[in-house]
Amino acid sequence: MKPVFQAPVKALLFDLGGVLINIDVARTLSAWAKYSALSIAELSKAFQQDLAYQQHETGEITAAEYFDHLRVSLKLAASNAQIAAGWNALLLDEIVGTVQAIRAAREQLQLPCYVFTNTNPTHQAVWQARYAQMFTLFERVFVSSEIGLRKPHRAAFDYVAREMGVEANAILFFDDLPDNVAGATEAGLRAVQVRESADVRHALGGLGCVIPM
Repeated sequence: MKPVFQAPVKALLFDLGGVLINIDVARTLSAWAKYSALSIAELSKAFQQDLAYQQHETGEITAAEYFDHLRVSLKLAASNAQIAAGWNALLLDEIVGTVQAIRAAREQLQLPCYVFTNTNPTHQAVWQARYAQMFTLFERVFVSSEIGLRKPHRAAFDYVAREMGVEANAILFFDDLPDNVAGATEAGLRAVQVRESADVRHALGGLGCVIPM
C-alpha cells in the first residue's frame, strides 16, 4: 500500500549513496588489500566509521590526515593517490528507478528537491563530475564536510531545514540507513528508509505522483 501523507509536503530531501547512486565498500577493501598486511576479512573488521572517519566527513581533518590514519589502522603501504583511488572505487552507477521517480515528481508535483550526504572532498570531486546531469534535478546539495555537520545529528537536520527555508514537518526525507531515518524523524522531518528504489516510488506515489514503469 502506498503511504499517504496527511499534511502538505513542501520539499523532498534525498541521501546520495544507497539512494541515488549505488555504492559497494567491498570494492574499496579489495583495492586496499593490495597494499595492506591485513586480509580482506581483517580489513573489513578494521575499517570503521570511527572518530577520524567522522571528522573527515565534517571537514575537521583533511584527506591527507585521514589517509595517514588509514595507513596505521589498516596497515597500508600506499600513497595518497593509491588510497584515494581505492576509496573512490566504491562509487558505482546511478539508481535509475529512483532518478526516474524524482524526475516525475518534479514535473508533476512541482516540489523542490535537495540532497543531503555525509561525504568527504575525495568522494565529492568524483561524484560531482560523474553524476553532473543527475544533480540538475536538485536545487542544492548539502555536503557534510562543507557544512561541518553530519547525519544523524539533530543539528545537521535543523541546519538543512533552515537553509531550505521549509519547516521540518513539511520535508520528506529518504535515506538507506536506519540511524539517519531515526535522526530525521527526531528532528521533525518525515522520513522513509530506502531499501530499494521501489520505496521511493511508493512514497512519491503517496503524494499523488504517477511514475512510469
